[in-house]
Amino acid sequence: MSEPVARHRPKMYPPPEFPPRRAKLFARTPPVVFPVILGLLGLVLALRAGLAAAALPAGPADLLAGVAVALWVFAVVAYGTKLLRRPAAIMEDLRVLPSRGGIAAATMGGMAVAAIVAPFAPGVGWMVLLASLAAHVLQAALLMWLLWRLPPEARVMNPTFHMTLVGPIVGGIAAASLGSLTLASLLFVATLPIAAVIWAISILRLQTDQPPAPLRPLLAIHLAPAAVLASVAGLIGQDGYELALLVFALMIGAGLLVRMRWIMAAGMSPLWGSFTFPLAALTGAMLNRGGVWAVPGLAMLALSLATIPALVWLVLKEWPGGKLAARTNAAEA
Repeated sequence: MSEPVARHRPKMYPPPEFPPRRAKLFARTPPVVFPVILGLLGLVLALRAGLAAAALPAGPADLLAGVAVALWVFAVVAYGTKLLRRPAAIMEDLRVLPSRGGIAAATMGGMAVAAIVAPFAPGVGWMVLLASLAAHVLQAALLMWLLWRLPPEARVMNPTFHMTLVGPIVGGIAAASLGSLTLASLLFVATLPIAAVIWAISILRLQTDQPPAPLRPLLAIHLAPAAVLASVAGLIGQDGYELALLVFALMIGAGLLVRMRWIMAAGMSPLWGSFTFPLAALTGAMLNRGGVWAVPGLAMLALSLATIPALVWLVLKEWPGGKLAARTNAAEA
């Protein structure tokens, strides 16, 4: 006679909640909102330079600045509320690649805000700049500590390292706008070698290890540090570095354009926000250089004005209701 088959009790699941549980206000704020906001802030700086190059009033740039700065402040308050409820949520967000870049973009956005307000309120500009630099260093330290504890495969170089380790260079634009060429020079000298190392390792990795389709839009981030470094080099009087970095940025941009169909193979995603701030940075670098770069810079500005606000809308429209948080696996407080 065969032995009786053991009966296993089915796994118990919690009963569905009715009405469905609603997350607390801002409890799932997704960090991925910050890259597109950073792109919008960069567009303000590029538009300001473009209007000056065309000898036009700065009113449109100031109007856009009001919208962009208010949007950044709102996003910072939202994410800050999430962290006040549960500070450990930032460590969970740092584990996820899109959120990791978004947290760095939040503090980089503060540096861009400092550059925007510098002509009108230098005192406010200094406070925002120093607070943003301190916050950026803190989140970079948290990420390094987290990566040290993760397995080696989780520490592989990727484009978001530019945002974490080279991101302070955005503060160079603000520092120069506030009259501190010394601080701008220090940020330039500190971040240029790091950017070079990340570019070199990334080029070698691309020869043997192609990123999966959903993560390919992050490759556009490689353009941003070259363009911002070029702008800062021009502001501190390093003409040779400015020209070399601007040419290098154009080479990266051309390479991205040639492979754009491959980069966008996965279709529309929140990571398309990674296109915004590199495009704004390249536009600003060309317009800041001026001379023969002014006309193509104005053409790039027209492209940026048509593209960046559209991408901002495509990403941020999914924020209400939690869809954006769910798509990017954002932590909940």
